[in-house]
Amino acid sequence: MRKVVMIVAGLLLSAGLAGAQVPTSGNVFFGYSYYNTDLSSIDRANTNGWEASFEGKVFPFIGLVADFDSHYGSQNFEGPCADGFACGEVNASVTEHNYLFGPRVSASVGKFRPFAEALFGAGHVDVNNGEGSDTSFATALGGGLDYKIIKPLAWRFQGDYVQTRFFGTTQNNVRISTGIVLRF
Repeated sequence: MRKVVMIVAGLLLSAGLAGAQVPTSGNVFFGYSYYNTDLSSIDRANTNGWEASFEGKVFPFIGLVADFDSHYGSQNFEGPCADGFACGEVNASVTEHNYLFGPRVSASVGKFRPFAEALFGAGHVDVNNGEGSDTSFATALGGGLDYKIIKPLAWRFQGDYVQTRFFGTTQNNVRISTGIVLRF
């Protein structure tokens, strides 16, 4: 009987501690995103798209972030080489998606809330010129600034260095985003 009481007490205590870990505050962001990528060895591409993120506060200054983005555009790639002929350039449509997760550190100073983040996850690219598609590990380091408009709404300016490794090479990308933040 004593063992049963101890097990039940342990389970109730564990459930209470687990419930305390659920974020009770945070924010949701959605906005426009500009992405500069070097997917090809010929040149860099400027793509446009969207970014969305969800942050749940674990401690007052630390949150856990789930960040998703999608960018669309075109880029020049080396064309296929025929025997005895020089290789040419081929322009192809590119779509890239990133799925990133990690910690964000922030502090509120009046109407401003600066933050820094380190995100890790996966990226996926589709290229329609015969290159196909690829999925790779992705990282993002960056930060931004939220400006409080009214209590639940803010405007975000954000910049990130995003690194991917598509098709066996490393890409060093820049992502700049802006949009609306709903704080809860």
